[in-house]
Amino acid sequence: MKLLRYGEAGSERPGLLDADGTIRDLTGHVADIGGKALDPASLATLATLDPKSLPAVSGSPRIGACVAGTGKFICIGLNYSDHAAETGATVPPEPIIFMKASSAIVGPDDDVLIPRGSVKTDWEVELGVVIGKTAKYVSEADALDYVAGYCVAHDVSERAFQTERQGQWTKGKSCDTFGPIGPWLVTKDEVADPQNIKMWLTVNGKTMQNGSTKTMVYGVAFLVSYLSQFMSLHPGDIISTGTPPGVGLGMKPPVFLKAGDVVELGIEGLGQQKQTFKADV
Repeated sequence: MKLLRYGEAGSERPGLLDADGTIRDLTGHVADIGGKALDPASLATLATLDPKSLPAVSGSPRIGACVAGTGKFICIGLNYSDHAAETGATVPPEPIIFMKASSAIVGPDDDVLIPRGSVKTDWEVELGVVIGKTAKYVSEADALDYVAGYCVAHDVSERAFQTERQGQWTKGKSCDTFGPIGPWLVTKDEVADPQNIKMWLTVNGKTMQNGSTKTMVYGVAFLVSYLSQFMSLHPGDIISTGTPPGVGLGMKPPVFLKAGDVVELGIEGLGQQKQTFKADV
């Protein structure tokens, strides 16, 4: 299934994308796409619904973030061997973990605001993993049982805030609107192999990233298991698993985003996003 949330920001309704690309309303079946709705039993019940029996949504509504009520937005740094190489970094012996504030989450086509004082706002297309049930001390063999599905995540980054200011990476990753997710939460049964998915990103129509999850150093199952050794993962939590090469920081000379730039990105089978970057005044 491709689950989604549509409507004005703060008033989104749950929906489902049918095989014809029509949005179907799920109101009455789930309160929202988040929390208990992501439990395997709940998803199994939704899968029994005939999409054509659900009300069709007219027009072209705004698509919101595909998950509601995310408690933790966990990101993995330098998790693609070819991306680490382009930045001159060494692949870490264990995953680099940092948090992105949940207040950064927006819809896939919402405007992204370049924060005041920014000089190095950058792009990163990433595979997002959505947790479906509480995971604590889970094995790598069982880890995917705790995954509800996958989504496109854009880990927008301000590199000067991230690495040139004192402290941790979080402040360069958590600016308002720096976490577009969606358009869909694609349930895991539709993703045959999360370690073999193509992904891409363009800036003003020019291809910048053209990679695959094949070059991910630490795979999805490992990451879910690894993170669960340090913290409980709850339904609706998102793991953003790192980016392939082609980020602005890795270019020679580096290239960064400015107001008016348009970024489009997508992942095979998971949909695509489009954002216009604007100054946060």
